[in-house]
Amino acid sequence: MIEQTLAIIKPDAVAALFSGAIIELIERNGFVIKRMEKRHIALDTAKKFYHVHKDRSFYNELVEFIISGPSIVMVLERENAINCWRELMGTTDPAKAAMGTIRRMFGKSIGPNASHGSDASDTAAYEINVMFGS
Repeated sequence: MIEQTLAIIKPDAVAALFSGAIIELIERNGFVIKRMEKRHIALDTAKKFYHVHKDRSFYNELVEFIISGPSIVMVLERENAINCWRELMGTTDPAKAAMGTIRRMFGKSIGPNASHGSDASDTAAYEINVMFGS
């Protein structure tokens, strides 16, 4: 089934000039980039985006990090896009991520881990709407 997912190249990876390499990996792995925009995510957008974590101790850290510099926000499409993107990203902790994954190659730690991806179809729909509108 063809589906869409939200993908973000986070500020740490953009600042380190890894965006081109990450986009190349995206395309080489069969994803179609349906929308892409480099932007400085606004504070209100970040708060809405991370609302599911608002009661957790790391909420403010997430928000502050994602607004700390430009990100590249994308809608990716392909068969089984959500799971395939999460597999290509690797686990949240780059030190534990598999070789060849984005986070292993370009992430610094659990916070600045180079990329974000939706974890389910309802989350993807919500996140795409937050970032791009309906």
